[in-house]
Amino acid sequence: MASELFRHLPFLQYFGGRAFSNSSRQIVAVAVGWQVYTLTGSAFHLGMVGLVSFLPTAVLTFLAGHAADRFDRKRVVQWCQWIEGLMAAWLAWASYGGFIDVYGIYVASAVFGAATAFERPAAAAMLPAIVPPRMLQQGTAVSSGAIQIASIAGPALGGFIYGISPGATYVVTAVLWLLAGVLNGAIHMVRHARPPEAPGWRTLFAGVSFVRSNRDVLGVISLDLFAVLLGGATALLPIYASDILHTGPMGLGMLRAAPAIGALVMTALIARRPILSGVGNRMFQAVILFGVFTVVFALSTNYWLSLGSLVLMGAADTVSVVIRLSLVQMVTPDEMRGRVSAVNFLFINASNQLGEFESGVTAALFGTVPAALLGGVGTIAVALLWMKLFPSLRKVERLE
Repeated sequence: MASELFRHLPFLQYFGGRAFSNSSRQIVAVAVGWQVYTLTGSAFHLGMVGLVSFLPTAVLTFLAGHAADRFDRKRVVQWCQWIEGLMAAWLAWASYGGFIDVYGIYVASAVFGAATAFERPAAAAMLPAIVPPRMLQQGTAVSSGAIQIASIAGPALGGFIYGISPGATYVVTAVLWLLAGVLNGAIHMVRHARPPEAPGWRTLFAGVSFVRSNRDVLGVISLDLFAVLLGGATALLPIYASDILHTGPMGLGMLRAAPAIGALVMTALIARRPILSGVGNRMFQAVILFGVFTVVFALSTNYWLSLGSLVLMGAADTVSVVIRLSLVQMVTPDEMRGRVSAVNFLFINASNQLGEFESGVTAALFGTVPAALLGGVGTIAVALLWMKLFPSLRKVERLE
């Protein structure tokens, strides 16, 4: 069925646009980080880049979800990618011209964050209108694979090009975002969302109301929030690499890439052999395994065991992610998918950011190994508790 997906032109265009856009985002993250530190030598300014990128997402999420339901989703995605490309071109011009400064990079990072806030819900809501319902699970898995490919190749490519010239890095990302926009604009949508009523408080927050009223969706999204929040051991990788596993920068790079490698392998497996039954139980089992492998990583003092644990964490997480995203899209009416996706992505972004914060604070209070161990045990406990709180999720058999 995976081969059938890649014979489906709209999905090929969607996959290509997603791969180009996420690769650009990864490359820009490397370039901005290096350039800010080169300009300032300050960890504070590096932290500020993350903050100014995240704030637009937090502020604009509900408006972005409404836009994804009210307007043509592929045009929303296309214009966001072209805006990101234009901003990357401006950074290239400023870098080549020698007038780039940290405040200009702050502005660019805020624009990237705002564009991403609109792009991601619209892109997620597009998929059910691109592939037939019977192929939604495989489509979700393969499109998630585009993100994993970008997560592996993007940073390496960004570092290589930045070594040639900072400006060249931004030129490459501008071209990739331009191509992504062209591909998304060319997609033939099978179905279009029905435009909702005019903007207002009720329509803007309709996604929140839908999530609260639908226990399956609430259970899926909240499971993701708390599991990722507690399972943020990857934020501690520099400490593990240096003080526990005694490896260098190359070893740290392999540790960072390991979850994405596991995720990519699992993506290929799900695309070839989709989960056909018991998907609710499989989701909970995957979250529990994620916690188990986190515990193994936390206690390991062997580099290869730690590397393998991270690969398996990425594989288990992919099973859970594919089922969760497919389930949310399956039970959400088409006219609500943008707003519900916006709520979902807000939870994901918040859990990632807060998860790193939680891991750092816990490590500072109790030590690195206890913090990672507590996160893994907490993830297992959350999965077991959610199985009791949301029994209907355990009964979900098929993603159709």
